[in-house]
Amino acid sequence: MMSKQDEVDRNYEAFLNLLPAILPAHRDRFALMKDQKIVAYFSTSEDARVAAQCFISDGLYSIQQVTDMAVNLGYFTNAVPVHPV
Repeated sequence: MMSKQDEVDRNYEAFLNLLPAILPAHRDRFALMKDQKIVAYFSTSEDARVAAQCFISDGLYSIQQVTDMAVNLGYFTNAVPVHPV
């Protein structure tokens, strides 16, 4: 059985290959991916997550924002306390 991380990694690689073709029509939307294919596009990541929970019973999927801007999560990861405050 495939792990969640394996699914995410495979989907991300496929997403990067698809990105130049989908960017003009779907910029700033969120792509719900399953088995290296885009299932649907959504306006918000929450909409994509809800759809995934309803329609992907094994829970193996990923969500990618269609953008050509790099996202740096360094600040976010440093801002979240490791221990309860």
